[in-house]
Amino acid sequence: MRSKLFVFVSLLILASFVLSACQPTAATPVVETVVIEKEGQTIVVTATPAPVVEEVETPTLRVNLGSWPDIIDPQKSSFVNEIAHLKMMYEGLTTQDAELTTVPGAAESWEYNDDATELTFTLREGLKYSDGSLLNAKRFEYSIFRNVDPATAGEYASITDDIAGAKEWRYAEDTTLPELREGLQVKALDMAGNACTDYEQVDCRILKIGLAQSAPYFHTVMSLWVTFPAKEELIAEGGDIWWTSSKFHVGNGPFVVKALEPYVRGFFEPNPNYWAGVATYNLEFRYITDSAVSFEAYKNNEFDIIGLAAEDLATVQNDATLNAEANIYPGSCTFAVMFHQLKEPFTNQKVREAFAMALDRETWVADVLKGLGSPTLTWIPKGFPGYDAEENRWGFDPAAAQAALAESGYTVNNGALLDPTGAAVDMIDTFSDTPRNRVRHEWLVAKFKDVLGVDIKLNPVESTTYTAMTKDITTAPQMFILGWCADYPDPQNWLSVYWKTGAFGERIGYSNPDLDAKLAEADSTIDPDARMVLYADAQRMLTDGAPVAFMWNNVNAYMVKPWVKGIVQTPQDAGWPGDVAPLSITIDTSMIP
Repeated sequence: MRSKLFVFVSLLILASFVLSACQPTAATPVVETVVIEKEGQTIVVTATPAPVVEEVETPTLRVNLGSWPDIIDPQKSSFVNEIAHLKMMYEGLTTQDAELTTVPGAAESWEYNDDATELTFTLREGLKYSDGSLLNAKRFEYSIFRNVDPATAGEYASITDDIAGAKEWRYAEDTTLPELREGLQVKALDMAGNACTDYEQVDCRILKIGLAQSAPYFHTVMSLWVTFPAKEELIAEGGDIWWTSSKFHVGNGPFVVKALEPYVRGFFEPNPNYWAGVATYNLEFRYITDSAVSFEAYKNNEFDIIGLAAEDLATVQNDATLNAEANIYPGSCTFAVMFHQLKEPFTNQKVREAFAMALDRETWVADVLKGLGSPTLTWIPKGFPGYDAEENRWGFDPAAAQAALAESGYTVNNGALLDPTGAAVDMIDTFSDTPRNRVRHEWLVAKFKDVLGVDIKLNPVESTTYTAMTKDITTAPQMFILGWCADYPDPQNWLSVYWKTGAFGERIGYSNPDLDAKLAEADSTIDPDARMVLYADAQRMLTDGAPVAFMWNNVNAYMVKPWVKGIVQTPQDAGWPGDVAPLSITIDTSMIP
């Protein structure tokens, strides 16, 4: 009879396994009771029910990012809101931590040769994309080649010009010559030092980069989105608009994009294959450009994080609950009135000086920004390496502004600006159109009118259109406000990356060969003290020409709900607070009303 008992019990256990496997996790378990006859005895055996596993819904962090991105392509993006998306989906070989120190990302280590003309990365073993496929060095090789390739026409292409062969390819008369591509010193190698063959090679973990000159900062450049390893085959399949579909964004960052709804929503879920861990929340971006609307939505608990506009600061400060949710701390951006150097009247330096000295920065910060910023006369902000505390040129001085305009040969007649021949020059201030931006720019042109007597027309345009306009030298407006936010805390990022000929300053037609030479010398100097002296000289040289009117430095100002925990703040939080360390963020759902 023992064998009969064994058979009955075995069947019972098997039944419990089958029942457990077939039940929904939230259902009430079925308890099986079996009666077994054994030598005149009746034994009741009750199967232990499977444990109930409560299915917990993943919370969603809801962030208003403002404008819908103009483009979300690693090798073509340049604006803050574009980069905010890319940083969630992808990761470079290096990254930056809470102190903005460059630390390992997809690479576990890197090493320079003695004169910093060669840089070698070793990737982490077993790296995967979000879909579980292999990520090897060949993928990073492709992304760098794509960034340099003139056919890509990337916004940040010049940032990799330090790579040997990059400039030769980008500026060649015939950029299709195969020897130009072959001359780019970027090689994916296996662990034995042999050239990698394809994207499926598991031991392809070395990326070797040859540099045209010493560039001791280049490991930090490799943290930027231009190096992010989007898949070649998906870019090819999606064509010119591949980036608009979540289908083609298979990345190696902390999140996976699941939906991209233009002008409405971007939705992300945690990447289960991210090497550093898995986020505990979903992420949703919304794109409300009117800060008054987003503020009301925040107060109604429709957002967890929004930017705090100056117009709402008093309301926040007068409300104990809202005031406790305000996150205000130093930023990393410089904003300026941009003057197009190839469009009259700003081809004339004296006109640029006049407008710069007619700009009342102190009152702008006090009255318009309500103190959420600080006036500046320099490009590199206070607190960042290379800041020039002694710079005092082109500050607000109405008499000097009027004298400079008179010296330029331009005159003003009944509000019209006349060039030296007497011809009228239309003055137009272009800006991203929101109700609050209209008020701000009305203030700006009124102040220029007060000091210089010039009538300036307002030209409001849709926000994403405005972004696209300012990226191209042919469409960039005559006069507009734009900012630059640090990619990394080094004067090379502020000066060389922006103002070298062919870089971002080219959008407003800026080019200064003498400055180029000074920056090239600074960039290739290994000694840190000597390097900083050269950058200081370069910044003064830049300011000499009054290319723009440096206006104010930002502060980061956000509203954050109390149930959002673990945000790591840095000055470079230009997209949203905490994106430098998204895995540290948690959401305490018990606090949500």
